[in-house]
Amino acid sequence: MNTTTMQLTLQTISEPNRFNIVELLKKGPCSVNEIVQALKIGQPQVSRHLRILAEAGLVRSRTKGQLRIYSLEAQPFQDLDAWFDSFSILWEERLDNFEDYMLDIKRKEDK
Repeated sequence: MNTTTMQLTLQTISEPNRFNIVELLKKGPCSVNEIVQALKIGQPQVSRHLRILAEAGLVRSRTKGQLRIYSLEAQPFQDLDAWFDSFSILWEERLDNFEDYMLDIKRKEDK
């Protein structure tokens, strides 16, 4: 995932209603009406947020009869997960340094 795409993903889900839609869709696909009922916001707002999420590549829709069923696209979230994981190296290194420091203090105290 390039920086621009990642920024778009983060910016898109930073809006509270879109974040809540993503959280709801994590549980499984939903129709627009199911999202309206779950989040207690109007259908036009839900449709607008779903359009924005779709344009950012975060959700996809399929038709089932007269219903549009929305679900999450996995790849953008996998890319975010990989990006967040890259920070674990930083924290592991810092925690290792802290552990070494604490062991040095303990050794000095034990002398």
